[in-house]
Amino acid sequence: MTTMSPHRIIAVLLILLVMLSAVSLIVGKVWVPWNAWFTLSDDPRWLIILELRVPRTILGIAIGFALGMTGAALQGYTRNPLADPGVLGVAALAALGAVLTLFLGVATTTPWILPMGAMLGALGGVATLLLLAGATSSILTFILAGAILNTVASAGVALALSLSPNPWALNEIVNWLMGSLVDRSNADVAMTVPLIVVGCGFLMLTARALDALTLGEDGARSMGINLSVTRILLAVGVALTTGASVAATGVIGFVGLVTPHVMRPLLGARPGALLIPSGLAGAVLVLAGDIIVRLMPSAVEIKLGVAMAVLGGPFFLGLLLTQRRRVA
Repeated sequence: MTTMSPHRIIAVLLILLVMLSAVSLIVGKVWVPWNAWFTLSDDPRWLIILELRVPRTILGIAIGFALGMTGAALQGYTRNPLADPGVLGVAALAALGAVLTLFLGVATTTPWILPMGAMLGALGGVATLLLLAGATSSILTFILAGAILNTVASAGVALALSLSPNPWALNEIVNWLMGSLVDRSNADVAMTVPLIVVGCGFLMLTARALDALTLGEDGARSMGINLSVTRILLAVGVALTTGASVAATGVIGFVGLVTPHVMRPLLGARPGALLIPSGLAGAVLVLAGDIIVRLMPSAVEIKLGVAMAVLGGPFFLGLLLTQRRRVA
């Protein structure tokens, strides 16, 4: 397939993002049509827009961008097409870190404890993954390492659920596990977006190293790449982006797996060039998914994490079968 100009791809994605953002501000249980936007001076619908829709839209863009870029960075570093924070257990360990703060009751008294717990969980997940599988391991090794991390995290969450001290903590834990943008506030935006921006900055610093790693570790070293520094930048970047995302919305899987594969045929296989387009594609995917769950005709809004799993599950299966045929 013929590749396209990165600038053109980015421009198209930005246009889609602007259009989806406008739709996100309009649709929901209370619709705010365009002809009402100019007569809302004292209309209570402005509170819905400013206090609910705007934070929800900003978080959808930020978290989608973070997950898309993180998936592209992990796939580029490991040279593994199945690398993704959700598939490899990083998001599950971030959720475990957040769940523990809810279980212990410290998140209600000190708001920054929850994202801190999520980021520490994600950082531990990245470090453990690289320790178990290494940077040049096979696809099977990474899947097995991710399965181990997911199993450990699931066991920890199940233990927290079974020992939950009160119904409120139990309900909060279940909500974090399913992932949602419902009822997020401007305070969530103020806490989450700066962490994601810093995390994405760390990931962008790995772009040159990711390109060099396509030649292998020896080739990257010959080009002056310090792989130890690259690993640290990657681990911190993934911990910040994944931890902040999970802390704000819970686990939203498969975004980081899908978007690099959608962008790669359009832009080519250079990992560094995929970071920003994959981030924008992730933002488009999450925002579109959030709009769809709002429009679903159901009494209770379907969780965004569930919707992403419905989309990503078949994609992951098809990707796995494709890799199997290539190996065979």
